[in-house]
Amino acid sequence: MSKIAVLSKEISELIAAGEVIERPASVVKEVVENAIDAEAKHITVEIKHGGTTYIRVADDGSGIASEDVPTAFFRHATSKIHDRKDLESIYTLGFRGEALASIAAVSKVTLLTKRREDDYGTHYEIIGGTPTGEPEQGGCPDGTTILIRDLFFNVPVRQRFMKKDVTEANAVSQIVQKIALSHPEISFQMIRDNRMEFCTDGNGDLYAAIYALFGKEFAHDLIPVQYDDGFLRVSGYVGKPLYSKPNRTFQHFFINGRYIRSRVCSVALESAYQNLIMTGKFPTCVLMLEMLPVDLDVNVHPAKAEVRFTSEKNVADSLFFAVKNALLENGLIYDFQFRHNAQDWTKQPAVSTPMQQPTLPHLKEPSDPFASKAEPEVESPPPPQTIYPTQYHYDIGETMAGLMPEETRPAALENPQAEHTKSELELGQNAEFEPPPEATALPETILPLPTATPEPSVPESLPEKQTILPEIRVIGEVFQNYILAEIPAEQKLVIFDKHAAHERVIFERLKSGAAKQYQQLLMQKTETLLPMDEFALMQEQTEQLANMGFSFDFSNPPFLRTTAVPTFLQSLNIDEIVTEIAHNFALGKINPQTAYLDDLLHTMACKAAIKAHDKNDLAELQELAQIVYADEQVRHCPHGRPVMFVIKKHELEKQFKRV
Repeated sequence: MSKIAVLSKEISELIAAGEVIERPASVVKEVVENAIDAEAKHITVEIKHGGTTYIRVADDGSGIASEDVPTAFFRHATSKIHDRKDLESIYTLGFRGEALASIAAVSKVTLLTKRREDDYGTHYEIIGGTPTGEPEQGGCPDGTTILIRDLFFNVPVRQRFMKKDVTEANAVSQIVQKIALSHPEISFQMIRDNRMEFCTDGNGDLYAAIYALFGKEFAHDLIPVQYDDGFLRVSGYVGKPLYSKPNRTFQHFFINGRYIRSRVCSVALESAYQNLIMTGKFPTCVLMLEMLPVDLDVNVHPAKAEVRFTSEKNVADSLFFAVKNALLENGLIYDFQFRHNAQDWTKQPAVSTPMQQPTLPHLKEPSDPFASKAEPEVESPPPPQTIYPTQYHYDIGETMAGLMPEETRPAALENPQAEHTKSELELGQNAEFEPPPEATALPETILPLPTATPEPSVPESLPEKQTILPEIRVIGEVFQNYILAEIPAEQKLVIFDKHAAHERVIFERLKSGAAKQYQQLLMQKTETLLPMDEFALMQEQTEQLANMGFSFDFSNPPFLRTTAVPTFLQSLNIDEIVTEIAHNFALGKINPQTAYLDDLLHTMACKAAIKAHDKNDLAELQELAQIVYADEQVRHCPHGRPVMFVIKKHELEKQFKRV
């Protein structure tokens, strides 16, 4: 007797449905994508009990012809593709023809549909994959309305794995949000247990859709992105580094109007934010990627949630430059947030206490009636003491030299310039500070950053950004850590964190040149076994590795022999460092340097930077403020904290009720 048998149609349908339909959110995703392919302009999604008992999706799309309705529920029945060539140019969200058949196999489905040119609509019911009768004529609006009841009623095993209603409802809401973001030109309504959860107006503005879905605060902290290099077009918004999230939930990537999960895109995005966000935080984004369908394959995942690119490196590079350019062009200067305490009208009023008359000061009676009236003897606080800036120059050269071995210290750090121009500031009690015509030179560490950076240069086709920097005037320093400066032309007050700002300036200098400058040949060469794909990537990136201070011998694949490393890594486990660099190349990271190397540069910069409570004269603070405000790379310290905040004149006037 044969042991191999062909499964019945009923069982095979249930198995196939399990691949496509996992939960109510999967049902909503498939049906809404069909509505988008039908060119709908308004889509309503309604669920009850998390979608397990009731799902309604209504659209005003093109509808289905009456004679095509039964065929639409057959497996692999579709109007999207007709021959194998169509698979190479897929622009629609659905194309397999499996969604309706899979949904009908595990639920009770009612379909109402009408084309605009038809006088009557069509009513059709199918339960557990079996039609209850022939399609019937009836009245219904243009478009398609599909009702799904009792999901998985005939698959008890799947029902046992369903989550709570609130969890399933949240999953449905999230998938509708993602689809609404991918098509801002369509108006979406989400109704949950008879309550409107959100609604987008469908005016085609992505920012308006983000505002409607995620609220004012999230939308306020976004930076626009526009980039096109011929291979990939990127548009949308990314979040400011200061307002990053503890997970990747708010990273939304869309490719040709389709929501995707992509490791390549996440790595490229987070590489652009490197050294801008705090450890354990992740950037947010809503990014639209557009490319030719021939350059990607969307038929690699049952739910079409993942895609495969023909060139992952090109996608990663394009996305990296798109985000990096947007971050640099928008300055990343944060406005100081004034918190307005909203009055709580529901709070019970406090118990009133009787007013007490304040005690008046005791006045001495004058002994002479003709003498002038004595002033009241009231104890007054001592007059405020004016603290003038002391002439103290913080010498960074010795600190930097102490961080490196004697034999590898460069001459600039071995013999730092000790002489600085000194100016004595003689300020009277009522005199106003006038900045000197030429600011005193800062210690050697605070110098304009070199133009070269370890990150890949922006493509030559992009014009260099030329801006005229406004005049900045340092007013003083508060709490011996925060620099107050005025920008008269922009009517702004800028507050700098001098330690964080100086730390980032030093970090950029170290990152751009120190590793290559302090390269050390190894007397005892080390060999690292790598996978062939990572070995090949390392061989392709020889020039970038040399800029990082590394040198390798590629003559014995797949063993990679390390011949030179940066001096400050010489005492570490070279094998682990090389393995991590190769792995970072495999992940598509633009800057593959190891986390340890990055942390080491952080530590060096932190120790060398001026500290809070260090005494600095106004000339030094003036030059530091100018360097920081002019350099768009210096907007966050290496740990991700902001280095400056801006208070606009209008905001101050609002606080003082002048406007």
